Amino acid sequence: MLNRFAPLVPLALVTLLFGCAVHSPVSQQNDQQIKNSATAQSSVIYQEELATEKELADFASSKPYQLPVLADSILERGLSLVGTRYRMGGTSEAGFDCSGFIGYLFREEAGMNLPRSTREMINVNAPLVSRNNLKPGDLLFFATNGRRGRVSHAGIYLGDDQFIHSSSRRSGGVRVDNLGDSYWSKTFIEAKRALAMAPTTVTASK
Repeated sequence: MLNRFAPLVPLALVTLLFGCAVHSPVSQQNDQQIKNSATAQSSVIYQEELATEKELADFASSKPYQLPVLADSILERGLSLVGTRYRMGGTSEAGFDCSGFIGYLFREEAGMNLPRSTREMINVNAPLVSRNNLKPGDLLFFATNGRRGRVSHAGIYLGDDQFIHSSSRRSGGVRVDNLGDSYWSKTFIEAKRALAMAPTTVTASK
């Protein structure tokens, strides 16, 4: 709509100004027309640029999230490892710590090399996700060591408020827990959509 009528705006403004300045000398009138026409054209171009930026922003924010095929692979592999023992510094099926478990799955199933520690992993350049907009495959970060806001644990969101993680030696290693449980809800810090950085654009069909 804006593009169709944009060429008419300068002409309409010039016509209006001409009608209001019939008693001005011809030379001054022409100069004023040129100046007004240029100003109006600049204004229209600027408004078009703003409209385009707004349309792109609206499109991006309303775009439905399509679950990547990679998320299915990561979660399926992760669930097959439920019961694997917890091992500090572990990065293989012989035993995992929390970040080692996440790194293993993303490396094996998505070809992604995530940072080794939770402190580095929480700083990856990936989109932040609000608590009420989580999707399967999103990374969850927690402050479980009593220091408010300082990350010390991580897991992978499964859906339906469930997440998978390598919890601790005492709790049996790799397991599924509920994000709505008071402990996890209280210690939750933030979530990131690391799969947005995956080296593939393949997505699951709806």
